[in-house]
Amino acid sequence: MKKLTTWMLALLVSVVTLGTMVSCSKDDEDDDLGTVPTPGTLTEVSGNITANTTWSAKNQYLLKSFVYVQPGVTLTIEPGTVIKGDQPSRGTLFILPGAKIIADGTKALPIVFTSNQAIGSRRAGDWGGVVIMGKAPANKKDFKIEGEEVSIVPGGTTGDAADNSGILRYVRIEFGGIAFQTDKEINGLTLAGVGSGTVIDYVQVSYSGDDAIEWFGGTVNAKHLVAYRTLDDDFDTDYGYSGIVQYGLILRDPAVADQCTCSDSNGFESDNDGTGSADLPQTTAKFGNISVFMGTGTVNSKFRSAFRIRRNSAISIYNSTVVGAFPKGGLELESDASQNNFKTGKSDYRGLAIVNSKAVVSGDTVMLKAADRKNMLGAKEADLKLPANFNVLTGKPGILLQTGSPLLTGGATLPTGLEATTYIGAFGTTDWTETWTNFDPQNTDYTLK
Repeated sequence: MKKLTTWMLALLVSVVTLGTMVSCSKDDEDDDLGTVPTPGTLTEVSGNITANTTWSAKNQYLLKSFVYVQPGVTLTIEPGTVIKGDQPSRGTLFILPGAKIIADGTKALPIVFTSNQAIGSRRAGDWGGVVIMGKAPANKKDFKIEGEEVSIVPGGTTGDAADNSGILRYVRIEFGGIAFQTDKEINGLTLAGVGSGTVIDYVQVSYSGDDAIEWFGGTVNAKHLVAYRTLDDDFDTDYGYSGIVQYGLILRDPAVADQCTCSDSNGFESDNDGTGSADLPQTTAKFGNISVFMGTGTVNSKFRSAFRIRRNSAISIYNSTVVGAFPKGGLELESDASQNNFKTGKSDYRGLAIVNSKAVVSGDTVMLKAADRKNMLGAKEADLKLPANFNVLTGKPGILLQTGSPLLTGGATLPTGLEATTYIGAFGTTDWTETWTNFDPQNTDYTLK
């Protein structure tokens, strides 16, 4: 939330004052973004996109500074397209409320947003990231910055829950999360007031300099998410986010955590808002089948918890596993309000397998250990028959559970909205990461052919 009320506010102020679109290609400085460039060119993109535009897989695109897709406009990105973020200008793509992005890749031809730096020189926070803003409900709308009042989530509390901001499917976002100001970074993927008409499926965020994915309000659902070697939090939920997220793999590098002096690194971080108010809609998202793995090695002291639920958040987590020595612990219901949300049934935690960490930092352990919840709190790693090399950080980690793993059949019954599964964690017997993901983007050749 600290990010939205500082850097994003400043950026949205600039949206109001932006005039005509500014863009150029290396071949013709007078081209606008609706013009199809010569095949095989690198097209620099900046300023406003004010007409429906298609980015072709035959070309590559370099985001220079902040690129805004304006309301009523659709940006279509073909499968296999590579979009790079410029480091010096902090290239970032913004989809404004009322605009759409159709980034509908395929398993064989994912769409890739990545760093413009050379192989061996890419780092977390090389460029901004992808920011999508919709008109769905959120519990915050107007904020003041430097004396100006700006509408951040136009939907506010009466927004359109079914708002449609387009499609992100088979998409990778790599090395985003650049610092806009000191200790104020952009996330790999930011979803602000995004509605349930939007499709978010098969998305990998790697090496983000801040959170991998952060939801500020909204109702959008998401499936098949990968957060790989994030610096801050992997999944961050604020401002009344109430969507459903299922199937997520989180793999952390234990040596590298958030560089910000004002926060810790967690698998989940969830708030209702920055003050823990009772403002509605409340943060009540449901997450199912998530695997949170800490890689091998000494764990950085900046890490905190796998699931840090605080500030009156009422999110629920089902059939999910944590393996790794998070210094604070596995499930942390940090505030009295968040603990009370669990006791009164506003939030729920079932089918959790937590090993190698203090299982429950705070919360009603008697309720959590109830047999019908099927929580394996303090389970032994060796007994779970996890995939071989599930926590390696060189190449693709092991994915599928070994035969006879209790995680394959130990899951709790899931509530309406989540697909029925019997297993705990992100994977049963199918590897949904196959082909489209990349666990070594540092050494991938993205040279324009």
